[in-house]
Amino acid sequence: MKHPSSRAFFAYWNKKRGAARAPDRADIDPAAVRGLLGDIFVLSCEPNLGFPFRVAGTRVCALAGTDLKDQSFAALFADASRSEIEEIATIVTDETLGAIAGISAVREDGSRAHLELLLLPFNARPHTPVSVTGVLAPFDDECGTLSAFTLTSWRYLHQPEKLVPRAIRKLQIARGLMVYEGLR
Repeated sequence: MKHPSSRAFFAYWNKKRGAARAPDRADIDPAAVRGLLGDIFVLSCEPNLGFPFRVAGTRVCALAGTDLKDQSFAALFADASRSEIEEIATIVTDETLGAIAGISAVREDGSRAHLELLLLPFNARPHTPVSVTGVLAPFDDECGTLSAFTLTSWRYLHQPEKLVPRAIRKLQIARGLMVYEGLR
């Protein structure tokens, strides 16, 4: 992760998830990430609707030039990248696996702007809508309105395997009374 907003939000998300694969949506406190709220968004996991925005920060809306609530996230992307971003968002949801992507977009004057996209899952709960959160942050402060977002690179954020020594793993598995053989 290159952008400070992405690193800060990932660190907060990672702390909130603890040993789980992802935190519950209710665990994320907007006050704790107050300085990042302009770059943060929440998507509804409805692939047939292009992952519509539930909530979008003011800076994200300014980049698109419109209020993004209920608008399709995938529609921000150029045709060549649209199916790929939908696939990435689907995998983030289905596999409970974060993703980071480099994005370029076209400014109003025709020049290119570079952004970083972070997609992070929430823990799926019965009887609650499935959603994904993330950060969309430009590397330039003065981008203006952007269009034709294009994926330039991306990767999934695999969960690190926790290495536990064999003796401790045995104790974690053992339940109830344990008999240790002693020496005479």
